[in-house]
Amino acid sequence: MTEMPTDPSHESTDLATVTYVHGAWPAADTSPLPAAFALGGTAETTDRAAVLESARWVLEGTVTPAPAEVEKTEVDLDAFDDRPLIPAWAKTPEGWAMYSGVVYRSRLRAYRRWVRRQRTDRGHAAQFKRGARRVQDWVTGFEGIQTQALAHQAHVAAKEARAAARAARYTPALMKNKKQTALREADRTQTVAMQAVNAHKQAKNYRRKLRALRAGAAYGPPLAAISTGYLGAGALGASAGALATFAGGAFAGREVVTEETDWSADWRSLGDGDSMSAPMLDEVFRRAKVIGAEESLHMVKMPMLDARGAWSAVIDLPPGIPAKKAMRALSEIASALGVEDAQVNMVKTKGKGARSGRLEIYVSKDLPFTESADAGPLLALEAATNFWGRIAIGPDVRGLPISISVVERSGLVGGEPGAGKSASGNVILLAAALDPRVILWLADGKAGGDLEPFAELCEYFEGDADPEAFYEMLKAAVADMKARYALLKKLGKRKVTEELADKYPLLRQKLLWVDELMFYTTDDEFGKKITKLLRNLVSRGRAAGIVTFCATQKPGSDVVDTSLRDLLSIRWALRCTTPEASDTILGKGAAAAGYSAKTIEPEMRGAGLLWAEGSNPVLVRADYYTDDQVELLLKRAYDRREAAGTLPDGPKTLADQLRDKGEADADVLAVLVDVFDAYDQEAKEEDATGEVDWLPGTLLVDALKAAGLDITPEKLARLVVREDGEKKKRTWQDSTSALNGYPLTAVLRAVQSKYGLTA
Repeated sequence: MTEMPTDPSHESTDLATVTYVHGAWPAADTSPLPAAFALGGTAETTDRAAVLESARWVLEGTVTPAPAEVEKTEVDLDAFDDRPLIPAWAKTPEGWAMYSGVVYRSRLRAYRRWVRRQRTDRGHAAQFKRGARRVQDWVTGFEGIQTQALAHQAHVAAKEARAAARAARYTPALMKNKKQTALREADRTQTVAMQAVNAHKQAKNYRRKLRALRAGAAYGPPLAAISTGYLGAGALGASAGALATFAGGAFAGREVVTEETDWSADWRSLGDGDSMSAPMLDEVFRRAKVIGAEESLHMVKMPMLDARGAWSAVIDLPPGIPAKKAMRALSEIASALGVEDAQVNMVKTKGKGARSGRLEIYVSKDLPFTESADAGPLLALEAATNFWGRIAIGPDVRGLPISISVVERSGLVGGEPGAGKSASGNVILLAAALDPRVILWLADGKAGGDLEPFAELCEYFEGDADPEAFYEMLKAAVADMKARYALLKKLGKRKVTEELADKYPLLRQKLLWVDELMFYTTDDEFGKKITKLLRNLVSRGRAAGIVTFCATQKPGSDVVDTSLRDLLSIRWALRCTTPEASDTILGKGAAAAGYSAKTIEPEMRGAGLLWAEGSNPVLVRADYYTDDQVELLLKRAYDRREAAGTLPDGPKTLADQLRDKGEADADVLAVLVDVFDAYDQEAKEEDATGEVDWLPGTLLVDALKAAGLDITPEKLARLVVREDGEKKKRTWQDSTSALNGYPLTAVLRAVQSKYGLTA
């Protein structure tokens, strides 16, 4: 075994393969170590005993700290040696790209954090707004409070001075002591009032001067910077000045002071100009008691603005909460959003992906349907309409066009006076008038002239608000319905189709429109009869091609029998004064489900909840046509019907109605009516007051034979039954003897009793 020197600085190459740390040296009084141990030195494994011995010394702790004079090795951290601080893959192009991308990613993350911060009170816009408010508060100062207090004092003092002067003036001179006291009090109060007024004027001047100085100090530099920049560098310089001003305002508002009076910190909403966000909707639905304090909404479609400046979002309510709960709380939700009820529209989603708790919420920026209505689509239509297809009604709150089909349907339009029933009804009436195939039967229970422009296009028109005439009109409609079904049965068809209507004139579509139904159904004599016939027509006439629409103010059970009202499938509720009135149109429970026409504001003329197709009503405003536009469209309708040969012949005479019966007795009575009309007209031509109410029997028999009807006097007497007083003979023109004859009243009585027709 080789002896080792005691000097630790000695090095040798005959060492064991052991690495030492600093201080792994024997103490001064210990036996010598193997030769040539050095810091970090290594030796070949030629002497195993030396290795074991050195290990024993280390385990026993017989080592000393490194000498103080030992110099530390300087390490170059930038060197790429066999023990690099940077991994070797960093030397590759991929490694360098990864290393350089750190800067890009850090900048991107910083930018995203900056963008997110802009929507908070730490954003630059919020800081500038806060800073501008603080600067304005500083400019305003507190002098206004003192000025207002002095103004109040001056006002009170002036009132007291006027009262004292009045008391001194009207105190009698005989009451010397009271008179002097009143005069002294008047002088005193006048002096006090003058002092108070002067103090108020001085305070106003002082406030004005201080505000002007502070305004100059606050707003002078920004204006100078913008003006100087514009004069020096044009728009670019002005932009730089504005940017500097913005930076200064943001700096002034950089700190959020919780103690400052900022009422907007309590609650902000859409009505305050804030943007709709997911947290806002969560808070809105919590305050409306739709969801719990710990629940939140699931955003299916994040809130976004549309082209009309309205906010929309699709949300999922928490599990177990149906959509109808939110729709019932529409008023509460609108209040939390800071808008009117009519500005909020919530509907259940339809189609693929629809769920029971999924809602689409749409909030208009302003009250909808208050702007001027656009021109209706019928004005731009050059061809005829197709009443068998869909009818354009008008836009909904989103501006989307709404259309409906009235084939095999019937409808009810209701609302308070002035809600726009007549203008809304024009949408359907004009669409029917512009289809030359449609037969129009109109009844105006208001007799106000709203339907009068359509009269010349109507086959049957009742414009005098006459319940008896409307009753006759309904009887004729029921008779027409029966004739239609008879033809359908003969053809082997169940209902009228467009092809059948085009082929058979009897089966042409018919629109029966009743305005102000209440006037007819509440009539003491004909009300119940009208309701019965109308119910028969609505229930059975749909398949026969008869479309019935009724319009009234409040279709309650006292106005329209529920058995009739429930048959009217299309419901259009314009503005109503109460939710109950809205329910009488839309159906019981509609208002409780969130569909109430009471929420429609008076400014929203022509707007209403239309329940025609789908499971929920839709808020729609009918297209509006002015009187001139209605006149223009009806002129087009007249020309098209004239070209198609479908213009009505006008009201039929009694004789024509009798001939339509196709019976021998009806033909006889028709000739008798014509003969009386001819002699009556001849008499009026000779004398304006002339009137023929009786004709000889021989003259009537000759007229019947001339018309090709072979009838004996006995048969005529059996057909036209005369009362005893009517059998009296009379002279006729140049006859020398009295003749048997028939009065006109007997002929009309025979027509009425046999066929139910009146003149």
